[in-house]
Amino acid sequence: MYFHALIPFKPVNPKTRLASVMTQEEREEFAEVMLGDVISAVRKTGCTATLLCTSKYTCNEALVAIRKEGLNEAINWALPQFHCPALIIMSDLPMTTPGSLQRVLSTKADMAIVPGLGGGTNVIFVKHPEIFHVEYYGFSYRRHLQIAEELGLTVEIIDSMRMSTDVDEPSDLVELMIHGHGNAREWLYEHGFALSVENGRVSVMRNGEKIA
Repeated sequence: MYFHALIPFKPVNPKTRLASVMTQEEREEFAEVMLGDVISAVRKTGCTATLLCTSKYTCNEALVAIRKEGLNEAINWALPQFHCPALIIMSDLPMTTPGSLQRVLSTKADMAIVPGLGGGTNVIFVKHPEIFHVEYYGFSYRRHLQIAEELGLTVEIIDSMRMSTDVDEPSDLVELMIHGHGNAREWLYEHGFALSVENGRVSVMRNGEKIA
C-alpha cells in the first residue's frame, strides 16, 4: 500500500523546554537530528514524506511546505489534498523504527493512533485523510477518537513505547539515551550528556552536572 507521511517541523527556536540544558543553536541542531531519525524510519518503510515547516528549511530527503499558521491549521490544509493513506508523525520521536511504524501501517482498521504520554497524539495513520481533520493540543488523543467515531471510522490503538515517547523535557532524554539507536542518541553523547545511576534511579548528566 502506498502512503505519504506528514511531519510537522519547527526549524527555528524549537524545543524551548530544553532551554535549561541546551542553547538555542544546540536545540535547533538536536531537533534537526531527531527529524533525520524520523525521516529515516519513514523512508525505510517505503513511504515518502512532506515536512510542514514553520519557516524556510531545506531537506534532501523529503518535500517541504512552508506553513506559518498553527499545527492544526497546517495539517488540516494538507489532508484534503491527499489521494492516498496518510501517516501523520511528529518530528520529535527519534526512537521510532521501521518495525514500529509497520505495526501502524499494517492496521486492518480505517485508522490507527499511537497515543503520546499525558493524553497527546504522536502518530496517526488514516486511510481516507480527505475526510479527516486533526485537533492537537490538550487531550488530543481522546478528541481524535471522537472525530473518528463521528466519521464512522474504525480505530486501532497502537501501544508503542518507542513512538509514545516524544522528546520535550530534559527528563525525556533518559529514555532516548537508554533505548535510542539513531543519530539523536549519538548526538547527546557527543555533546557531553551521559547516564548516571543514583539511589537506584537512572538520570541524565551533562558535563558532570545532573540535569534530569
